[in-house]
Amino acid sequence: MALWKILVLFAGAFTGGIAVFLFKGDNRKQLKLVLSFSGAYLFGITVLHLIPDAYHGNDNYVGVFILAGFLFQIVLEQFSGGIEHGHIHKPEPDHIAFPLSILISLCIHAFLEGMPLAEGNQNQLVFGIALHHVPAAFALATILIANKQSKLSTTFFIILFAVMAPAGYLFSNTLSNGGVGNLQQYYGRIMGIVIGIFLHISTTILFESSTDHKFNVRKMVAVLLGVGIALAGFVGEL
Repeated sequence: MALWKILVLFAGAFTGGIAVFLFKGDNRKQLKLVLSFSGAYLFGITVLHLIPDAYHGNDNYVGVFILAGFLFQIVLEQFSGGIEHGHIHKPEPDHIAFPLSILISLCIHAFLEGMPLAEGNQNQLVFGIALHHVPAAFALATILIANKQSKLSTTFFIILFAVMAPAGYLFSNTLSNGGVGNLQQYYGRIMGIVIGIFLHISTTILFESSTDHKFNVRKMVAVLLGVGIALAGFVGEL
């Protein structure tokens, strides 16, 4: 278990959530650039690192679990409204309520994302998840404030979300060490579910971050930078 992974995972989500108190006005253009970069980086490390690692054990059923993870993320987004990839849907004035389904689905999502980190050298994935959680936490905090939650309450739920990925990592680390039954043999399948989730999120971000699918130079630079960093990390490990 590496303490730095826990700190980086927590810091990404916590910083993204707290940022809502620091920046005023409409920051959607900047948010889209962060999303484009994080989506491209997440897609890059999924293709270059996670998929090969998942198939390393010659488990023919890994593909089934990748599909299951992809479909499971679609189900989660029915409750979260797509907040995982930065969607912000502010409530109508006459429909103010605590967004419980959004919080629960986002926490499940973050917990599952932290699970692959206990197996092998997943340093790039740590930073990918942390970066991906910055806009997600920002969107969560925005929705909480729009639903009339206090600063104290909003901060508490940001912290709750921020500990989910580290919790997934710690739980997975226990599994990989044989502390909870003999589940290490199914680790490739657990990874497959997470890969499916990542594929859905990263491709959705890349497809949705353009307006009317128009060419955008800044978005293209952000995407190339994200893929380039993932590729550089991959080449550096060869």
